[in-house]
Amino acid sequence: MVLDKLPVLSLADDKAHFAQEIGNSFKMFGFALVKDFDIDRGLIARAWKVSEQFFALPEAEKRALHNPAIAGARGYTPFGVEIAKDAKAHDLKEFWHVGRDLPAGSPLADASMPPNVWPARPDDFREVFSELYRQFDATGATILSRIALYLGLDEHWFDPAIEDGNSVMRLLHYPPLEGIEGEAIRAGAHGDINLITLLLGAEEAGLELLTKQGTWLDASPPEGALVINVGDMLERLTNHMLPSTIHRVRNPDAARARFSRYSMPYFLHLRSDFPITTLPQCVTPENPDRYPDAILADHFLQQRLVDIGLKKKGA
Repeated sequence: MVLDKLPVLSLADDKAHFAQEIGNSFKMFGFALVKDFDIDRGLIARAWKVSEQFFALPEAEKRALHNPAIAGARGYTPFGVEIAKDAKAHDLKEFWHVGRDLPAGSPLADASMPPNVWPARPDDFREVFSELYRQFDATGATILSRIALYLGLDEHWFDPAIEDGNSVMRLLHYPPLEGIEGEAIRAGAHGDINLITLLLGAEEAGLELLTKQGTWLDASPPEGALVINVGDMLERLTNHMLPSTIHRVRNPDAARARFSRYSMPYFLHLRSDFPITTLPQCVTPENPDRYPDAILADHFLQQRLVDIGLKKKGA
C-alpha cells in the first residue's frame, strides 16, 4: 500500500476482502475512503440545501436553540465555542447536533442523551435529518461489522455494543474567513472521541491527517466517497492496534477564503453503559495492555467533552 495516498475502498466488495482492506488502511493511516455505501444520494443533496438554509438564518434565531447546559449534545453550538484539546485558539466553525431518539422509558436517557431539538425553519429540517441519521447509523453498523471480521470477532460483535448508542450527526458550517487573524484555523488538530466517524462533504480541500512520519496528508475523498476514521474509543478497545489519528481542517488559500465550507460527520458511539475493555486478541508481549482498567463509554465521553470546551470541568 502506498504511503502517500489513502486507498478508496468499495463497500460492495466481498465482506472478507473489504474487512481486510479497511483494517489495513486503518492500521496504517487511521483513515479510509469508502465508496458504494448505502445512503440515498438524493437525500444527501437535500441535506446540503437544508443545512445551508439553516446556517443562513439570523444569528439570534440560531442562538435561541443553543443550550450550554447539555454540552452541545443536541441543537446549535455557536461559532468559536469548540476548541481542540491543548489548542490555544477556538475553531472557526458553528454546528448543529442531531442525536438518537431513545424509546420511552429508556434508562440511557440523561443529560448526555437528551431529546432532540428541532428548529422551526427550514420546514423540512426534521424530516431530512431524521432520515439521514437513520441511514448513517445503518451504514456505520455495516462498516463496524467488517471491522469486527478484521479483528477476528463475529461480524455481529458490535451490534449490542452500539444498540441505542450515543451516536451524533453534526452539521458543520465553516464561514468565510475575511478578517480572521492569529492562530485560529477551521478545525484544530484533534482526534475523534467515538468508535468511528463517517464524513460527508470533505471534497472541499482542507481535511488533513497527521501521518506516522509527522507530515500532513490530504484526506479529501473523490466525489461519492465517505471519509471513515478511527476514534479514540476504538483505539482504546484495540489497544492502539487501530490508531485514532490526529487530523485538522486547515484554512483555505486566499481564492477560497471568501467561501463557506460545509460538511456532515456522523460520530458512531457505543452505548453509554458499555464498558470499554481491551480486546484480548489485541494484547501481545510486544503490545501489552495499555488499559487494564475498563471505563464506561459515557465516562470516557464526558472527560473528553471537558477537553474540547463543550463542558465545564466538574459540571
